[in-house]
Amino acid sequence: MPTIARNPDRLNSLRSRAVAHLKGPGAQDQVRVDASTALGVLYELASSPSTAPDALALLHELQVYQVEVDLQDEELRRSRLELETSLNRQIQLYDHAPVGHLTLDFSAVLRELNQTGATLLGFECDFLRGRSLESLLTAEGVSTLRGMLGRVTAGAPTVFADLHLRAAADGETRCLHASACLDPAGGGYLIGLIGVSETKATPGA
Repeated sequence: MPTIARNPDRLNSLRSRAVAHLKGPGAQDQVRVDASTALGVLYELASSPSTAPDALALLHELQVYQVEVDLQDEELRRSRLELETSLNRQIQLYDHAPVGHLTLDFSAVLRELNQTGATLLGFECDFLRGRSLESLLTAEGVSTLRGMLGRVTAGAPTVFADLHLRAAADGETRCLHASACLDPAGGGYLIGLIGVSETKATPGA
């Protein structure tokens, strides 16, 4: 096979012109036209004995580059699929965890919660988002919650206590075993809810 003699200066010039053209205004709208034009230019170069070696060298580089781009695209698609699968898995674990998870802002307003947390509080997630957790608690429960959040704000890593919900229609109150800590992402608190016990409401409570 004859050795192809390359002209480095001419090859660099062709590459520079191609890059400048591809990065120019309206480049994205001209992708299909550019591909067709590039093939036409390569054909013209290959048709001339004086530029045929440069055309073949440039074509080889473009082919290698295309393979690299295809491999990178395949890897990005695979990574995206893996990330989406992992995210969906984490969402499922969060929503169906046996422990209720709540995210409160510094005013004790519910920003996020999982399905278990909503079930323990006795309402749907959409109803609870944007509402104050205090509005669901008895006066004793409000006092307890404020004490928990105050201790966490003061530096306690995690605080545990029982939160009493307001009496339900059947006259029974529910006691949720809760934990509280600062949200590591900032902006509020993380509340964990585990277990539910029911006690008869006292008259006048």
